Amino acid sequence: MTMLNLPPTVCLDAATVRRIREEKRLTQLYVAKVAGVTTDTISRWENNRYPTVKRENALRLSEALEVPVSMLILENNESAAATEPQQTLPHRQRRRQIFIFLLVLSAVIAWFVFRRTQAPLVHISLTAQRLLPPHAAPGNIVPVRIRIDTGGEPRGFILREHFPRGWKLIEAFPPASSLDNDEGTVRWMVKPGENRTVIAYLLRVDSRQSLGTISQMQGEVVASSADGKNAPSSVLGTAQLSVAPYLWADRNGDNSVDDAEMLDASYVVEEMGGVHLDWKQLEGIWDAGRYRWEVDKKQFIPLKDSP
Repeated sequence: MTMLNLPPTVCLDAATVRRIREEKRLTQLYVAKVAGVTTDTISRWENNRYPTVKRENALRLSEALEVPVSMLILENNESAAATEPQQTLPHRQRRRQIFIFLLVLSAVIAWFVFRRTQAPLVHISLTAQRLLPPHAAPGNIVPVRIRIDTGGEPRGFILREHFPRGWKLIEAFPPASSLDNDEGTVRWMVKPGENRTVIAYLLRVDSRQSLGTISQMQGEVVASSADGKNAPSSVLGTAQLSVAPYLWADRNGDNSVDDAEMLDASYVVEEMGGVHLDWKQLEGIWDAGRYRWEVDKKQFIPLKDSP
């Protein structure tokens, strides 16, 4: 069922709304923020205390739950709409109402024509770009950065990231709005005006992951817009990395962190200021000159270069 087929008010299937939210492990607070209502309203919808809702609220609720709106409403919307009381009006009163309606409609059309001629609408795009190291070792940390470009506009957005199952998100800045470490899904909801240009988080690679495997990541971003056209777009940038016995800062995989790589690592640490990256470990390996991967301990051991 599309928006054009929906009546002004629809009957919610309260049990289905609650079941879908719980299956997706979404909080009432998260759904309320995306749908633009209060948590009390979400609770009333799920307990059938508001059996009918406006069409716009139903559409926003389906967007928050990431399901078609047809899954959330009952089949008898047409009959519910037909039962609304209708009043007969005298002929003269109906003519007066029609005249007022046409007058208001003409004013609205004139206003839109004026706006289009004075200031044409400009579409502002939002892009998200992921930055990953080329490799990561089993049981160790992967720093992930998502750079956000809102085109200079203070726009709100929802960012959703999917990482390999078995990996764990251990820290994020800003904190995630929702997280499912079992399924490998994390979401951030950023409000307009927060001016968020970077979202950073740390993943721990599954310690059972085999060396030489390639791990994939993907994500989507949905921007808020005045016209309601907010289809998700894919996160750009790096989408995969190899599982290898190398430190994330050792970009060429030669078991050492040279000056250029250390400088690049310092930029990463600075940009990810809200999460904890082990800078002392990097300095120790940089000072030592080389390192080796201790398979049993899942650790990097600094090795002094021979004089």
